[in-house]
Amino acid sequence: MDPIRFGMAQINPTVGDLQGNKEKIIKSISNARSLGCDIVILPELAITGYPPEDLLLKPQFADDAMKALNEIVHKTENIIVIMGCLDKAKEGLYNSAALIRDKELIHIYHKIFLPNYGVFDEKRYFKAGNETFAFKLDGLKVGINICEDIWEGNGPASFEAIDMGAQVIINISASPYHAGKLQAREKMLIARAQETGSIIFYNNLVGGQDELIFDGGSMVIGWKGSVLTRGKQFEEDIALFDLDVEEYLKYRKAPKRRPSNGNYRTKEVSLKKCDVKIKPPFPPRRLEKLGSIEEIYKALVLGTRDYMMKNGFKKAVVGVSGGIDSALTLCIAVDALGKDNVAAVTMPSMYTKDETRADAVSVAKNLGLKTIAIPINTIYQSYARMLKKEFKDSKADITEDPREYTYGALK
Repeated sequence: MDPIRFGMAQINPTVGDLQGNKEKIIKSISNARSLGCDIVILPELAITGYPPEDLLLKPQFADDAMKALNEIVHKTENIIVIMGCLDKAKEGLYNSAALIRDKELIHIYHKIFLPNYGVFDEKRYFKAGNETFAFKLDGLKVGINICEDIWEGNGPASFEAIDMGAQVIINISASPYHAGKLQAREKMLIARAQETGSIIFYNNLVGGQDELIFDGGSMVIGWKGSVLTRGKQFEEDIALFDLDVEEYLKYRKAPKRRPSNGNYRTKEVSLKKCDVKIKPPFPPRRLEKLGSIEEIYKALVLGTRDYMMKNGFKKAVVGVSGGIDSALTLCIAVDALGKDNVAAVTMPSMYTKDETRADAVSVAKNLGLKTIAIPINTIYQSYARMLKKEFKDSKADITEDPREYTYGALK
């Protein structure tokens, strides 16, 4: 029996851009097919982007998202697709995962645990599901769930593995980044794999959306808790993994039964593999986790680029003072947008030292930029005259010239 080839396509959708997201999804499915994938996995709410928030209050938006799902279904010839989507029902909207096989929509799973803390506000928009789901393929039982469902101990993922007998768990996610988040996810997924005795495919969204950054970093975790493969961080990617079902089931030990955290309905279906005749070898890949500083820098670059691009801004102006803060900001802007799309501006005043101005020009030159000098003496004097009465008893301090003061002098 040939191995089952899984492809995890971590994509960068734009919230609300249903047409653009649909095209990106169809392209990912086509790429996965050309790589010989039996199954391609796409992230949570891939069609709408995450988080769609108040767009979900517009009935036409939900209708259009459902139409986009149907159009994608017709582009899934000869492949199995698991993809984040909306499901519009009489009782409301569901954050969902569609299982599609060869142009047929097989099932739609509804997310059970809706996060409502920190940056999340899902209970405002979605109904919670109450049905776990698994499908059989080549003697393998595969459970599907969404993001928070796998973070919950003894939750849907555990129920699918322990109560329903799933040997593989697929989790599609839109998990935002913060420093150390990748390590926290990995620790959680390893614990979940060990407690369920399952291989876990965790596919995460990538990209910036306003104040949120999604870092990708998708991974496959073996049933003993080892990381078998990774997706890139802060980049679109497709991570491939061949699962030898016979070999896996030969050595896997089923988890011990124990009470689960929930009383779920269950649904199972059986599928046949599509006729994938050619499985080209994997593209060369050697991925290592980024260091903490590099990780944060890449997050800033991705967040800046996507904020600009997704909001229709093409160029940025950065004020450079000669200090470290503006120098770093300028580096991020150039790496995010390219030097042709960044203008470096100095704003000298009577307080500006020659060394400071020279540092600002040097930083810009090193990045391939010319500086634009816009003196602010006249503006400063205008404000000083206008506020002369209000500030007549005040002495000049750090607000006038931060470079003339040290922290020691202020004390």
